[in-house]
Amino acid sequence: MQFLKVDDAVLHYQVIGGPEGAPAIVFANALGTDFRIWRDVIVRLAGRFTILTYDKRGHGLSQTGEGPVTIARHAEDLAAIMDAAGIGSAIVCGLSIGGLIAQQLYADRRDLVSALILCDTAGKIGDADLWNQRIAAVEAKGIAALSDGIMPRWFTADFRSTRTDELAGYRTMLERQSPSGYIASCAALRDADLRDRARQIGVPTLCVVGEEDGSTPVDTVTELAKSIPGSRLEIIKGAGHIPCVEQPEMLSEIILAFIQGLPQRPTLN
Repeated sequence: MQFLKVDDAVLHYQVIGGPEGAPAIVFANALGTDFRIWRDVIVRLAGRFTILTYDKRGHGLSQTGEGPVTIARHAEDLAAIMDAAGIGSAIVCGLSIGGLIAQQLYADRRDLVSALILCDTAGKIGDADLWNQRIAAVEAKGIAALSDGIMPRWFTADFRSTRTDELAGYRTMLERQSPSGYIASCAALRDADLRDRARQIGVPTLCVVGEEDGSTPVDTVTELAKSIPGSRLEIIKGAGHIPCVEQPEMLSEIILAFIQGLPQRPTLN
């Protein structure tokens, strides 16, 4: 395992080496998850690329630290990890809040972003009332009180009825997150609005959404794609908010096709 202290928090990350000269891909995870949600995508891409994934501040094995957490602070954390790992310009793939972090990283450190893959995300997610209510619920009853409402947003009805062991595992992942870290990122989502910055994105961008996403529905991600000059939109059937769990093979194929279409790409065997 790899750890890095950034300001007042120790952050957990993992680097999987790839062929010399191949692109690097960075994965940023969703609220209430850790980087294991990307596992079934990473195993399909390993050996072709250098891969970096990490637990954002307050999630997984990463500490929350002190003071307010913002999307800008999350992006600073990711930049510090990329710099420490010696990863220069990379394809940054972010899911949900991870997609906002990816957009913020592009705004703040364009030298680190060669392309964007924005999964099940937006320039602004939810409103202040939604996030304030969620913060209050966690403060009063803990994260477990949210699970019954969040699982249908994350996963399709088919997944919840036929893949019950996995559903139990991802419910446990959510419930074991740090309450303070979860609340801090809820506040970051509440306060973030990158819609104007999305219109200024100037790197190749792919937007992806699960057809049955209950958190950032197809219309929301379509609006994001329309606001980014030259971006593409892919809709994944049979997936909710976390297609890297429900449909990793399809998401991996979409990612590979996008990368193969980038200018000056290396040959992928």
